[in-house]
Amino acid sequence: MIGAPRESRSREPREPDEHDEKLRQLVVYMARGLVDHPDDVSVEILAAGDGGELELRTHPDDMGHVIGKQGCTARSLRLALGAAAGRIDRRMGLEIED
Repeated sequence: MIGAPRESRSREPREPDEHDEKLRQLVVYMARGLVDHPDDVSVEILAAGDGGELELRTHPDDMGHVIGKQGCTARSLRLALGAAAGRIDRRMGLEIED
């Protein structure tokens, strides 16, 4: 069906594949470049596949570095993730855990 909305596609849970792992590694790489405690950065795959979701956790002292002024850094992280996911015809969201 041409032009079918993405919501009409089946949303059954999927196992993460190599693309999900590469997108996770991209977020880890970007976040570690921003923080003072890079060893405390972790990214978990909450949902895999198209429309998936990643969760970023950092040291509490680094939360401001990841979010940035008025959320600009977080927005940039999400934009870069979305662009990388778009290259493989997927959508991927990013949650930043408090």
